[in-house]
Amino acid sequence: MTWEVFSIIGTIAFAISGAIIAMEEEYDLFGVYILGIVTAFGGGAIRNLLIGLPVTTLWGQDRMFQIAIAAITLFFLFPHRLIQHWHRWGNVTDAIGLSAFAIQGALYAVKLDMPISAVIVAAVLTGSGGGIIRDLLARRQPLVLRDEIYGVWAALAGLIIGLQLFSGDIFLYVLFGVITVLRILSYMKKWRLPLRKLNRA
Repeated sequence: MTWEVFSIIGTIAFAISGAIIAMEEEYDLFGVYILGIVTAFGGGAIRNLLIGLPVTTLWGQDRMFQIAIAAITLFFLFPHRLIQHWHRWGNVTDAIGLSAFAIQGALYAVKLDMPISAVIVAAVLTGSGGGIIRDLLARRQPLVLRDEIYGVWAALAGLIIGLQLFSGDIFLYVLFGVITVLRILSYMKKWRLPLRKLNRA
């Protein structure tokens, strides 16, 4: 049940996140749907490829596709005054999607009895994979590759779940809230990872 809840939260958040980017880039309605769907399901597809599961398992998620399409449609129809501050909303929905899908991906790997390294990788790929594809399609530098602290939060969620130091639904929801807040704070406070630049000849 908890796994499904995080799947729904992540799907809605990332579908809207993709729609926001598409609308900012002035994509038409079809483009908004494409970018929203790719953002919502891209991470899971990449994860399945790397842990040996067929990508076709995604086609069995009819309910999630319906939820994503409904979320994109409703957001597209929102009055302009409610979505004009797209940048703020975009980062919030992206943080929610990152946290929810990182936890969902980690739980999925644990369910398959994967080693902790695979649990962390599954968390990072599920949490940030859709965003990577979204940014590349929108011709932007992926957030996870910048000096912003982004994928690190997904890895942290995977590590905590992989160590199995805690258990229970309440713990997972608390972890979801903590990772979401940390991602938002890292954006607002401009926390950065170390960066070295090489001078070009």
